Amino acid sequence: MSSAPRPVALVTGASRGIGKATAIDLAAAGFDVAVAARTATDGTGRADAGHAVPGGLDTTVAQIEREGAAGLPVTMNLLDRASVLAAVDVTVARFGHIDVLVNNGIYQGSGVMARFDDLSDDEAQKLFEGNVFAQLALIRAVLPRMIERGNGTIVNLVSAAGVLRPPAPVGAGGWSVGYAMTKAAFGRVAPVLHVEYPEVRLFSVDPGLTLTERMVAAGNAGQYTAHFKPGTPDVIGRCIRWLATERTESEELRGSAVLAQQVVKERALMERWPPPVTSDVSWAQTTDDT
Repeated sequence: MSSAPRPVALVTGASRGIGKATAIDLAAAGFDVAVAARTATDGTGRADAGHAVPGGLDTTVAQIEREGAAGLPVTMNLLDRASVLAAVDVTVARFGHIDVLVNNGIYQGSGVMARFDDLSDDEAQKLFEGNVFAQLALIRAVLPRMIERGNGTIVNLVSAAGVLRPPAPVGAGGWSVGYAMTKAAFGRVAPVLHVEYPEVRLFSVDPGLTLTERMVAAGNAGQYTAHFKPGTPDVIGRCIRWLATERTESEELRGSAVLAQQVVKERALMERWPPPVTSDVSWAQTTDDT
């Protein structure tokens, strides 16, 4: 008698940070995991100012395999629609299906930290392509398959930047208008699709401030920690794992904005969270990154 097929997840922005932590946690939960990002090899990633940023799909896959799961690296650029759609095709070709899609990757490039009067139309279009339209393309690609199988979970990483007034201007602890607009738009996807496609489980996950390797490499993490208490990628990954695996317990959160750090704390999903004292930023590793 053949055993049931293993569940499969596709996680974007998984060369580091939340995406990497989520992929590894899902692997520990019994998923085979396809991981997509621009950085294929550890040591080749660069922050905006040219600083080296650790992490790559190769190291993520190695850790997935240490959990006893199969890992599949997929090089993907959110601004390249062909590579975005290929990520789904390659994953299905390898594993046969996709049970969980985690839309974690975002655009990292010019305009992300631009004030309104410095934001060009081209930069704004790239922000929407990389933060909204690429994710919609991924959802369109997996949704029919999920509906046909009668099973599927889609997790969209959102941000309070899409709904809150920033505490300071961009560059001083706040966020840019371009980033905020795209996150506001993307934040409406899961709630609406939850109503349109009740057979698929959709969640918006707000990670809160999760310091990135890019922030640490650039030396500007302090501008954010002055206003917000940061979380760690593994905390967010644990929340996403819980949403994907604990179907009965997480049912009430479908279609809503899930505050990841709060869920992990209230449900005691990790013994060490929250930490007893404020952590130094040196441990921080990232958020949604490609």
